[in-house]
Amino acid sequence: MIQVILIEDETVAMQCMVRILNEISEDVVIKARLKSVKESLKYFTENSEPVDIIFSDVQLSDGLSFEIFKNAGVRTPVIFTTGYDKFTLPAFENNGIDYLLKPIEKEDVRKALWKYKNLQNHFQPIATQEAFTKLLGYFHSAGRSRLLAKRGVDTVLLKTEDVILFYTENKVVFVIDRFSKKYLIDKTLSELENELDPQLFFRANRQYIINLDYVKGFRPVEKVKLQIDLTMNENCPTIIISQETAQAFRKWIRESC
Repeated sequence: MIQVILIEDETVAMQCMVRILNEISEDVVIKARLKSVKESLKYFTENSEPVDIIFSDVQLSDGLSFEIFKNAGVRTPVIFTTGYDKFTLPAFENNGIDYLLKPIEKEDVRKALWKYKNLQNHFQPIATQEAFTKLLGYFHSAGRSRLLAKRGVDTVLLKTEDVILFYTENKVVFVIDRFSKKYLIDKTLSELENELDPQLFFRANRQYIINLDYVKGFRPVEKVKLQIDLTMNENCPTIIISQETAQAFRKWIRESC
């Protein structure tokens, strides 16, 4: 049995979601239907009984639903629904495990529930509340798949898989992608290090974070240090890994390949 809470301010959209969930599985039980940020905050404050998953619209009549999860201490996994794709990043910062664009199709919901069940089964031996926490930690440990970056006056949604490296210069952080384009990132390298997939990205030194997929090779320099070669078309920087970090880098390469 999957216990669900729906947060949606449009009556037609709410009815559509109820119909889809009922058609997909008889095991789905809708515990509550909420229509606003205010009503949802009140509900979660007064009801401590956990549910399995929440389907929530992003834009409600009295604000963004992210405020619910920031202020109510909810740790339940959330599948967000919206008519816009601009909320992707904040969705995954607020318990999101999937993001469905309206109009919602039955197959979209089916796949989202399948993702939830697979993640849940992975942590099945763990007690319920701890499982939810670990499930979310597992999901977010995979790191961001996209980042907001600036190029001139344009703000773009940059796929992290396309990033060759991040580097800092004069306290400003830049990113170079596989097309040799340079962007500005409004984050520190330390913040990026905590947000990126640790299997894919490595903090080479104080100046650089590199992407494994673009590491061409490495070689020893000064006997104990390593120099990294990247698959960059032009202006490839000289990246040196210190003696103290070299062992961790070799271990990262072995475990990530």
